[in-house]
Amino acid sequence: MAGVGDFVARHTVIGIDTPVFIYQLERASGYSRATRLLFDLVGRGGIRAFTSVVTITEVTTRPYLLRDAKAAEDYLATLLQMPNLRVIDIGVVIADRAAQLRGRYRLRTPDALQLAACLEAGATGFVTNDRRLRVVAELDVLVLAETDEVAGADS
Repeated sequence: MAGVGDFVARHTVIGIDTPVFIYQLERASGYSRATRLLFDLVGRGGIRAFTSVVTITEVTTRPYLLRDAKAAEDYLATLLQMPNLRVIDIGVVIADRAAQLRGRYRLRTPDALQLAACLEAGATGFVTNDRRLRVVAELDVLVLAETDEVAGADS
């Protein structure tokens, strides 16, 4: 198994998938050690992190479903204010690259958009919890559930 720190040390630009943010925002038991470490490393600098606007949609859906607009606003503010994290808009270039990724790897549209946005931003690594994304050869993919921090005791 690999650790989050080892993974981040190999990259200067990474992409981060939606579930990783959800685990951090909701303090998900079992993942808090890994997400705290990841966002601490990103916050300190030395690496830049990217995600796409797809993350905003996916992160705020549950609070809106629960009619908790305040939580949705808080989640959005947290995402937009994280140090060294940039949320990328989806335009024609990214949409076309996502279509190429979908065609090559048979990805779902949200995954393809997320990956395409991060690739366009120059990411060489991608943190997710979706094992299916390991097929994407263009990125070094870290599956959070397979890290040392998740396999070890949560603190």
